[in-house]
Amino acid sequence: MEDAEKLREEITRLTRQYTRLRHRASLPGSQRADSEFAPGVTSIPYAGRVFDADEVEAAVASSLDFWLTLGAEGDAFEKELATYLGIKRSILANSGSSANLLAFSALTSVKLPPERRVRRGDEVITAAAGFPTTVAPIVQNGAVPVFLDSDPLTSNIDVRQLEEAYTPGKTKAVMMAHTLGNPFDIGAVTDFCRRHNLWLVEDNCDALGAEYLKGTNDLSTEDTGGTEMKSRREGPGPQVIAPSVSSMDAKPCYGLTGTFGDLSTQSFYPPHHLTLGEGGAVNIVRNMQLKVLVESFRDWGRDCWCASGKDDTCGKRFGWRLGELPEGYDHKYIYSHLGYNMKPLDLQAAIGRAQLKKLPAFIQARRENWETLRQSLAPLEEYFDFMQPTPRSRPSWFGFMLLRKADAPFTRTGLARFLESRKIGCRMLFGGNLVRQPAFMQLAQERPGAFRVIGDLPGADRLMNESLFVGVYPGLTRAMLDYIAESIHDFVKTK
Repeated sequence: MEDAEKLREEITRLTRQYTRLRHRASLPGSQRADSEFAPGVTSIPYAGRVFDADEVEAAVASSLDFWLTLGAEGDAFEKELATYLGIKRSILANSGSSANLLAFSALTSVKLPPERRVRRGDEVITAAAGFPTTVAPIVQNGAVPVFLDSDPLTSNIDVRQLEEAYTPGKTKAVMMAHTLGNPFDIGAVTDFCRRHNLWLVEDNCDALGAEYLKGTNDLSTEDTGGTEMKSRREGPGPQVIAPSVSSMDAKPCYGLTGTFGDLSTQSFYPPHHLTLGEGGAVNIVRNMQLKVLVESFRDWGRDCWCASGKDDTCGKRFGWRLGELPEGYDHKYIYSHLGYNMKPLDLQAAIGRAQLKKLPAFIQARRENWETLRQSLAPLEEYFDFMQPTPRSRPSWFGFMLLRKADAPFTRTGLARFLESRKIGCRMLFGGNLVRQPAFMQLAQERPGAFRVIGDLPGADRLMNESLFVGVYPGLTRAMLDYIAESIHDFVKTK
């Protein structure tokens, strides 16, 4: 064992040495010299992995232990992510899309009160413009998406349409994303959900670390059960609750996105705020009954809640009788749901733990990079509308979006091709207006009434036709950002 430990130490030393030599291009932009960047030669991706020897060491160490399936590292990462968010629990999944499927599937469980359970034919309010796997779980579970239009300047839903979308007795939930790291109007949406007793699922996959103003830290006018309390958030992490003080001491009180709904989801795909390679998470904000349901759907649909490698957590493994199974049937093989197997590897969680320590710096870099581009491109307001932070919010930007104005003397596609010719990565707003996508057009043809649309969706169409975003991820250097801005200026000058 002593020889094995010495060898492990040597492997760790060599791993870190190799990473410093091989992966310098994946360091944060603040740790790289501008001289490493050659304009027009070095590619500038719209997003990418940002890591150093810490993550590689964590991955190698986990592989040496060779536990493989979700275990101690996964349990630790779930707890650390939940602590960061200030919520009850986070449950790891193998992707953000899987996390969305698990979160929504949990709301269909027979274990929920009948009046709250989402059944086939029930309606779920969502956004027309966005990524398809925010909406796909609604359809996959037999519910009906109700598509709202978007405000092109925030890229989030037009909350004025919420009441029009609501159908008493049929609307059961709201599920939508914080687009490009910009929070949707959480105040309006949560108020709407409270008034109508609806579930709220926040797709937080693009927005980890984004914040929304809840009020001030003086909550003495709110109903707190007879006790005057105040809530204060100073930086990321769990909210602190303490006795109230005079409103003269009040400070803005922000909550992290992903903590306002009943459930929220994260993605850890490489372009996102943290990466595990693949991976995602479902966040249980308050109601721990939802934890049991999400875990069941993630773990084959089983009724048992034992962690991998553990037996008889409930103390009566052979003392259950459910369905028409014989009494005493092994609880580990009783299935209350038609579930999936959507766990990631423990090695991925080990990487995530190293990434999570860097999250505050990553978020700050995203905000600074976005502001750098905004200032550099301000002279082009004649040609573009720029994305605006939602009022009362502090975005954790996923990208910098430009929205071509109708009278601009060029096309969005022309700009995209020009940027690509200069090795600058760019993307359109994901699926654009989803109801224009082939999959949804086919769905409407084969199953009339499979979804509803509020209005004509002009905002979602504009985002589909005229939007483009470039990167702000933490791996960008100032020289890269300057070159992106310079290239957009050069393109406009030629028109």
